[in-house]
Amino acid sequence: MVDVRPLSQLRSAVVATLLLTILCGVAFPAAIWGVAQLFPDRAHGSLVVVDGTARGSRLIGQAFHSPIYFHGRPSAAGDGYDATSSGGTNLALDNPKQVAAVAEHATAYRTINQLSSTDAVPADAITASASGLDPHISPDNAAAQASRVAHARGISLARVQALIERHTEGRTVGVIGEPRVNVFELNLALDAESPRVAP
Repeated sequence: MVDVRPLSQLRSAVVATLLLTILCGVAFPAAIWGVAQLFPDRAHGSLVVVDGTARGSRLIGQAFHSPIYFHGRPSAAGDGYDATSSGGTNLALDNPKQVAAVAEHATAYRTINQLSSTDAVPADAITASASGLDPHISPDNAAAQASRVAHARGISLARVQALIERHTEGRTVGVIGEPRVNVFELNLALDAESPRVAP
């Protein structure tokens, strides 16, 4: 017969709670932390450190506005690339606000990159990512900005194109996703190769 005395049940509940707390609240997190230390760069946010100062993370996009830099995708996270307010617009493709925003982004993109009104604009240059923090753009987007960046920095287009090529990542495991360029890392490489000439 099962012992249903309250004291026995209380003892069992306390023992089970303590065991589960130790297992799930201490041992498992400690094991995960220990395994993560095998990959210190990733475990600590994939930070990029330049001259002893953390300049940002490879995983989180930043807003670049100067013509000497490549620009990332539009961001709907807060006021743009706000890591505390990650998110997309959540607007349907035919929503009037979305249509107007895409048209505005396309006009601004063509203007800053000196493209004609008939030149194609890469989709990632006029639409925000789901997180609003995507650090990547497509190689086509980078190529369309290359001439502006080269002119603003006073360097050859060939040098800028070579940097884009060096910083283009292929598909994950050769089949997942699309080729992409990390804007932050590309801009850091530009600064290393060609000192900034504008704010």
